[in-house]
Amino acid sequence: MTSTATFVDTETIEQQLSAARAAVAARTGIARVILTACGGSYANMMPIEYFLDTRAAAFESQAINAAEFTSRNSSRIDADTVVILCSHSGTTPETVAAAKHARERGALTIAYTFDPSSPLATESEYVIAYQHGEGKSEAHIGPTLLLRLAAGIVDDRDGTSLSADTDTAVASLAERAPALRAAYADKADEWAFANRREELIYTMASGSNYGSAYSFAICLLQEMQWVHSACIHAGEYFHGPFEVTDVDVPFIALLGLDATRAVEQRAIDFATAHSEKVLVIDAKDFGLDDIAESIRGDFAHILFNIVLRTYADALADHRGHPLSVRRYMWRMEY
Repeated sequence: MTSTATFVDTETIEQQLSAARAAVAARTGIARVILTACGGSYANMMPIEYFLDTRAAAFESQAINAAEFTSRNSSRIDADTVVILCSHSGTTPETVAAAKHARERGALTIAYTFDPSSPLATESEYVIAYQHGEGKSEAHIGPTLLLRLAAGIVDDRDGTSLSADTDTAVASLAERAPALRAAYADKADEWAFANRREELIYTMASGSNYGSAYSFAICLLQEMQWVHSACIHAGEYFHGPFEVTDVDVPFIALLGLDATRAVEQRAIDFATAHSEKVLVIDAKDFGLDDIAESIRGDFAHILFNIVLRTYADALADHRGHPLSVRRYMWRMEY
């Protein structure tokens, strides 16, 4: 894994996005869209599955871990399937193997990665090479480009008009993202200082926001900070997990704008009544009233990613543990 950005210009990315969308539109009889990846890239697929499941009528969708996707060897993966894959470096072995497996079964494969010359890009029929690192365009990162492709696929298959609202929302990130980071900088610093010695922090969300909470738990807390964590689905909270709630148990709970907001609110109401360490991040505070209602709830997860990274950066600073430090990842065979 390298931290060096391979920048693809925005015009090329737009062309790649259009080509992938056209390839899906050209296929007749698309019955399913499979979203597969590992780790943080898999987490980025979760809100896309939510988007497709709540919007698409012409096909079904599923997000699945790449290793399990290949191991299952589902008989339903065929020429009527679109498989969208993501690996940040494009070298994740499980995801590369998933692309190879999908193509062998006749599926249309579309890869997301920042490296257009990576093994995943080579193994897939279409590639959308997003930007990352300093100087990136917020409209041309993985989560936003995934959402735009999903909107385009639904428009093409179901005759909807979601792309216009999605593109407008994504374009607003150029101003919205830095303003949001600034708005949460002091809150994040205060929370990080108070929680710098915590050994366990739970996260909780549902719907289109669950992937953001999941990524924060497994990537930013477990992987990058060595802090024990688990992501709790807000709908599952009362079916076992709420028993770990206590006055000194820290939670980060997301409160979104999609149809599952009431599910998240119910869990938050209980958690805040029984713990003094619940951080609630409410998307209503993101100032999204200018975003079309048709896309607002789904767009919120991108803002959650931005805010949560602000909290992670602050926590890393107060713990004296850079987010780049690893024990095992990229340092040995596994």
